[in-house]
Amino acid sequence: MPEFNDSLISLALRVAENAAIACKDLIGKGDKKAADGAATDTMRETLNNGDISGVVVIGEGEMDEAPMLYIGEKVGKGGAEIDIAVDPLEGTTPAAENGVGAMCVLAIAPRGELLNAPDMYMDKIAVGPGYAPNVVMLGASVQENVEALAKAKGVGSEHINVCVLKRERHKDIVAALREIGAKVSFITDGDVGGVLSVADPSTGVDMYIGSGGAPEGVLAAAALKAVGGQMQGRLMFELEGDAQRLRAGTLGIEDFDKIYTIDDMVKGDAIFAATGVTDGNLLNRVKVAANNALITESLVFESFTGTSRKIITTHKPY
Repeated sequence: MPEFNDSLISLALRVAENAAIACKDLIGKGDKKAADGAATDTMRETLNNGDISGVVVIGEGEMDEAPMLYIGEKVGKGGAEIDIAVDPLEGTTPAAENGVGAMCVLAIAPRGELLNAPDMYMDKIAVGPGYAPNVVMLGASVQENVEALAKAKGVGSEHINVCVLKRERHKDIVAALREIGAKVSFITDGDVGGVLSVADPSTGVDMYIGSGGAPEGVLAAAALKAVGGQMQGRLMFELEGDAQRLRAGTLGIEDFDKIYTIDDMVKGDAIFAATGVTDGNLLNRVKVAANNALITESLVFESFTGTSRKIITTHKPY
């Protein structure tokens, strides 16, 4: 098992920062593929320059779908044996449209410690730190979860603020939240950021509910674990067809109905890093100072120390 030291933390931060800087000039240009490609190219290059023996377990897709940072790709010059989960540009649409909350994101963990989640939807629920185990659960109703969290906080249900990805598939969740008088904070994209909002008191978000990408769920779990948050996820297989089940089976998933806890998704220690690409609730965009220096804003979470940091870095003029 690799020792998580300052060099690995610095590498994770540098990977996220470099990716964000690489796609800075493509923000608002309407080409999400170009922005994602720039972030992906730079993330891969930075990882390949690191003293690691890394394997991408959550990436841009299969080898025949993604030319780089594909699942199973090996990166690094040699060193600590780690698994890597990446979302080079979380929120490609906000990036292309100069919207809210685009970030460059990755997590690293010892080999075999991250759930190798297939590229499909996952039903998710998450809360921040400070609560008894299983204060909210996927098996409970929306009302039951809101009431349980309200009781734990010592407030009424009307004071619980729930983050929901604004999609038609979540209309029943939103209706249930409205019925019990809870607050709803919508996001339009990027559910890694949505899940992470429960860990930052400044957002005012108490709970995240809804379905989003399973790979993004593992990335968010790596961050929440560092601060003692709670998260559960369940893979959402299509009603017809076995392709997703076959794919999941090749990744070692046998129980298709399993509810994954945060410790199932991230079995041991992990480092999570994210750098802002556009302004959002958690991070601000890459900025250009008067002397052409670049200023990035990042989050770094470390489960082995239980710390989270917001880091503002000034990079030499370009």
